[in-house]
Amino acid sequence: MTLPLALYGLATRLAEPFAAGVLRRRAAAGREDPTRIGERLGRAGQPRPEGPLVWLHGVSVGESVSLLALVEGLRARRPDLALLVTSGTRTSADLLARRLPAGVIHQYVPVDAPRAAARFLDHWRPGLAVFAESELWPNLILEARRRGTRLALVSARITEGTAGAWRRAPSTARRLLSAFDLVLPQDRASAGRLTALGAACGRELNLKRAGAPLPFDPAELARLQGLAKGRPVVLAASTHPGEETLLAGAAEGLGALLVIAPRHPDRGPEIAAALGAPRRALGQDPGPGDPAWIADTLGEMGLLFRLADVVVMGGSFPGGIGGHNPLEPARLGAPVITGPDIANAADVYDEMFDEACAIPARDAADLRRKLAGLLADPVLRRRMREAALAYAARQEQTLADALEDLAPLLPAREASK
Repeated sequence: MTLPLALYGLATRLAEPFAAGVLRRRAAAGREDPTRIGERLGRAGQPRPEGPLVWLHGVSVGESVSLLALVEGLRARRPDLALLVTSGTRTSADLLARRLPAGVIHQYVPVDAPRAAARFLDHWRPGLAVFAESELWPNLILEARRRGTRLALVSARITEGTAGAWRRAPSTARRLLSAFDLVLPQDRASAGRLTALGAACGRELNLKRAGAPLPFDPAELARLQGLAKGRPVVLAASTHPGEETLLAGAAEGLGALLVIAPRHPDRGPEIAAALGAPRRALGQDPGPGDPAWIADTLGEMGLLFRLADVVVMGGSFPGGIGGHNPLEPARLGAPVITGPDIANAADVYDEMFDEACAIPARDAADLRRKLAGLLADPVLRRRMREAALAYAARQEQTLADALEDLAPLLPAREASK
């Protein structure tokens, strides 16, 4: 045990008695589910199924969604396994409630304190724990390892800033990363940083490249297409503050219905007030004179991507967000436009640019030109659609790779009784 880890363990043990109060205050502010605070303290909200169990963890929406394809793959290959998925945010919990297959359990991840971690592991007894992207919680990881749980860090991503912080405690980084039986980095840059910190990295694997097309309600899609009344639909997906007015200005006068799906749906009221637009969360439909409509609901991106003639990916215009994964619209053949800030998915975007299934826009003026060109050219949209579908199909190999690498770590099948 390194000194920083020992100090961390002591500090979290001393702070743990105050965790319940902190969580209650967070719940009062809407940042925790008040009915499930016990889960955050390691107290299970459901019984453990019989048999071997695999625990998968993704902290927030992006990481949690990336695990869905892995969940489906594990269910197909090992139907005897019980699957537990944890996440840390209310938004991710709401989304997983809609998207997880029947029989897969969701719980909130416990706070990383010794007693909470022990209660969680005592109850669930996972044979394998799979962490997505960059979740390194020392108490949970080391206690699971002490109990003999196999550990995998998949689609692992680490920024230069985070790696720099870990370099100041190299023995601690090595101790944590060496606890994992399998580390699959998301990209070449992360592989280099993780290896330098002591991880034994396997092949590159980006789980966000895998997954089935998002679900939708066919009857509702037909109804919304009727409401658009022949107008082309531009979907602004996963937008952040400041982008909605920029996008509304770029689409103004193009004869399209602009559908805005904010990354955080609770921003719906402020966006609607700024643009004078109806809100789906209130049951309001777009009228023929409405240039914009706010789709401030959860779990409907499959519907909205299918409705769109063109998708503009949010988080990519100035503001430091770094863009969002464009593969969800690509799986549905939606032509994609992105702003210049795409650091979070630069490799995917570079490939999609090369294959002409996504195009970049430098700024609001360039976005307007690109939108006008695409909306006026159905042949170009069709070619981009075909290219996007072909590109997305090739990414499904990443799921097969993940399952192949995880297979030796899976808990053994129970002998027939």
